[in-house]
Amino acid sequence: MAAARRGLRWIRWYVRELTGESAYERHVAHVRRHAPDAPVPGRREFERQRAAAREGDPRSGFRCC
Repeated sequence: MAAARRGLRWIRWYVRELTGESAYERHVAHVRRHAPDAPVPGRREFERQRAAAREGDPRSGFRCC
């Protein structure tokens, strides 16, 4: 039973990393650790900033429009 739970936790971690779901939580932890007084953007604002950075980077090689 413990091995099954451990396996499910690993699958959940893997899917969250693969889809970028955990990026916001890592960002919040980073901001709180390095600048505790700085405002933390909400999840929507974080995703907007992340998408803008991804689309604006000419090294990424992919642009939708």
